[in-house]
Amino acid sequence: MKALIPVEIIEKKILLIRCHKVMLDSDLSELYGVTVKVLNQAVKRNLSRFPEDFMFQLTKEEDESLRSQFVTLKKGRGTHRKYLPYVFTEQGIGMLSSVLNSQRAILVNIEIMRTFVKLRKMLSSNAELARKLNALEGKYDMQFKAVFDAIRQLMIPPEKPKRKIGFKRDKEK
Repeated sequence: MKALIPVEIIEKKILLIRCHKVMLDSDLSELYGVTVKVLNQAVKRNLSRFPEDFMFQLTKEEDESLRSQFVTLKKGRGTHRKYLPYVFTEQGIGMLSSVLNSQRAILVNIEIMRTFVKLRKMLSSNAELARKLNALEGKYDMQFKAVFDAIRQLMIPPEKPKRKIGFKRDKEK
């Protein structure tokens, strides 16, 4: 079965903000096929379903930092947001499908959840690889230390013989 939205597109929209993997309300509204206003109204009607660990509003600094990364902002009046954007964590995105109540929202949510699971698997495999590498480093550190110490000893230039102090006769030269 062909995915409604390719995983690669969803992956590009997942951001890391405040140590959470999140998606912007504008990106989610685009994926769900609704306006940002409709999405935020649905959320505000059901605020009890969205605690702070499910959804939070960006600060002005975070928003400006995010905007500086997008160089394709349109110029002109009415093209920028009036309010700071909201971002949704994985759990908040899961809750959105029950709030939006559309078949597309359900299908898009399934794809987003699959993407989050894929990213989590990739991160855990990287963490496992790092753990194994650290174990190997610890195991072989002493052996390599001996080798590196020997190399350092060989790199030290030999001491030059000291010149004797005093008068030298021609025969000694």
